[in-house]
Amino acid sequence: MLKGAALALNSNVLPCLSQLGLMDELMDISLPVNSLDMYKENLKPIGAYDVTSYKAITGFETTIFARRDLYELLLSKIPPSKVQFNKKIMSIMQNREGVMIRFSDNTHFHGDILIGADGAYSAVRQSLYKQLSDQDLLPASDKEEIPMAYLCMVGTTDPLDPEKYPALKDAHTHFSTHLGNTVPQSWTTITLKGNRVAWSIMKQLSAEESKAMMFRNSEWGPEANREMINDVSHFPIKLGGVLGDLIKATDKDRISRVYIEEKMFQTWNYGRTALIGDAAHKMQPSAGQGAVNAIQDAVILVNCIYDIENVTHDNIKAALADYKDQRFEQALFQMNNSRMIGRMMYGQVRMS
Repeated sequence: MLKGAALALNSNVLPCLSQLGLMDELMDISLPVNSLDMYKENLKPIGAYDVTSYKAITGFETTIFARRDLYELLLSKIPPSKVQFNKKIMSIMQNREGVMIRFSDNTHFHGDILIGADGAYSAVRQSLYKQLSDQDLLPASDKEEIPMAYLCMVGTTDPLDPEKYPALKDAHTHFSTHLGNTVPQSWTTITLKGNRVAWSIMKQLSAEESKAMMFRNSEWGPEANREMINDVSHFPIKLGGVLGDLIKATDKDRISRVYIEEKMFQTWNYGRTALIGDAAHKMQPSAGQGAVNAIQDAVILVNCIYDIENVTHDNIKAALADYKDQRFEQALFQMNNSRMIGRMMYGQVRMS
């Protein structure tokens, strides 16, 4: 089961999906966003950010949908023979003739270019960085651990009763963030197509907790989830009732509990290998820019590869370097923006 909560897109990537002919199907799984509303933990309003003017300015309105719905839509467009599951990368090798990846099941693949799009703890990046470190070619900052300052739990409910939650009857989403002032958590609810609600909880970690968590991995047992759920189940939500009602209406396979990290890596490419998305720049989710920047990475990278006239080692290296040159500063800007919004929404922990 694909995990995760909601994902919002607007004019920063929707033209790309339109060009791919996906807009009609995307709209079928989406709701428009009119505003982002913020409340105190006692449900008194703090303010709202109106986004209804975006369509008149850009031609695209902000839309929101369940993340797993987008995954399923995109996966349906890829021939099954092009996707292989249960593959764990053990190492990569590259030279002037090509690149090879070895997997834990003793299989391997050869190609001209390798793109690591495998997340914040990218196996492609780790293998590439080990080689660069052995050659004393890796910047010191890329050797440092990924810092973290928040603990996050997300989920998407099963279909709910619109009579119990009247906001589900509306043709637009209700995006409500609740800021804790007596508790170290903030929590968000987002209504989705199909009478569902995506919910998330963000807990600020102390400096000591953050340091300790750097030595933990991302595997979680039911006891750890239950402890966090018990802490937040009584929190009130603007939709009505309490957060625990939504958690109870969520299949346990659709609940994820992860640490929120942040890091801008300096090395995005070397030889025939390049990194995109979280593998290159892990952002906080506060501004909704993680997936957006990953898609933008992919668009620029594809354009750079498309412009290669002769597939030679040097031309591949130049194309991948051009991709990083075009994307780095914009991704850095969005990471800094996400950090600033995160401090407003989740707390003031400094991540440096």
